[in-house]
Amino acid sequence: MKILVIGNPQRYEKFSPGEEIIGRYDVVYCPVGSEDEELLRAGGDADVILADAISGVSAYVIDRMPNLKMIHSEGVAYNKIDVRAASEKKIYVCNNKGGNAAAVAEQAVLLMLGLLRTVVPGHEAVLAGRQIERKEHLMVKGITDLADCAVGLLGMGDIAKATAARLHAFGCQCFYYTKHRKEASLEQELHLTYKPLDELLPMCDIVSLHMAVNDETVGFMNAARFSQMKRGAYIVNTGRGELIDNDALCKALEVGTLAGAGLDTVFPEPVQKENPVVKFAEDNPGKILFSPHIGGVTTGSFKRMHRHMWENVRRIEFGEKPDCVVNDIV
Repeated sequence: MKILVIGNPQRYEKFSPGEEIIGRYDVVYCPVGSEDEELLRAGGDADVILADAISGVSAYVIDRMPNLKMIHSEGVAYNKIDVRAASEKKIYVCNNKGGNAAAVAEQAVLLMLGLLRTVVPGHEAVLAGRQIERKEHLMVKGITDLADCAVGLLGMGDIAKATAARLHAFGCQCFYYTKHRKEASLEQELHLTYKPLDELLPMCDIVSLHMAVNDETVGFMNAARFSQMKRGAYIVNTGRGELIDNDALCKALEVGTLAGAGLDTVFPEPVQKENPVVKFAEDNPGKILFSPHIGGVTTGSFKRMHRHMWENVRRIEFGEKPDCVVNDIV
């Protein structure tokens, strides 16, 4: 059985569950960003595609791979895969649901703390020999405890649930919004209070994004929604950059609607210096805290996700239905 991997071979070598598993397959690799024709030349006869979560798998490729039975995201996101085209061909599309939830939740909390404690400006002040000046400035300006913040979670999937559990340990008051309210038992377990979006945005000191990317959520945080937020609040995004309108974000930061933004992901990826959000951050130090989309790429997460992927490959080999299928196969 042939496997086309769109991703870094070193990562697969490091996190594979063992040569005795991978060694039984014909595995070929293409780098992230490969053109459709490159993918087809390397793996047009493949049975399975394993794709980096930010790699596209187009209808053009799917239509020209006669043996293809499964496309598996290496991560949780699968919005770059043409799910409709795969479904029409009765090809499974799978992800690693929940595989990196704890890791991304940690990243969300890290960004919240980093913004509240102005970690980067503080680091730079110490390097510049201005430690005591920075300390005096912050003692007058004030530092907000995370425990004193009302945090609003938009979305309530695995990552949002893990984030809520960690925020409760800090003593935060947590609210959430999702299209369909969750059951009361979950709200009680995670100490969550449901609020409609137009109530949540004006009352929260921090809003954290945990929604999947789809037609309804692209640009979800736009100028209108930023204007609804509590003045001086923070936005944190460990989901996908597409959830935020970049121009609207920069404007909200510029006029003071937002005090800051913590971003693990920025659209589009790979993020370039010319990106308007990056340029705004350069011109306005301390307003944005970036991390390079590493929330879910911890060693433990990759080990879990690769083990799951190769188990699904085994299922395909033996004619079984894989786990974590995201599309409808009739």
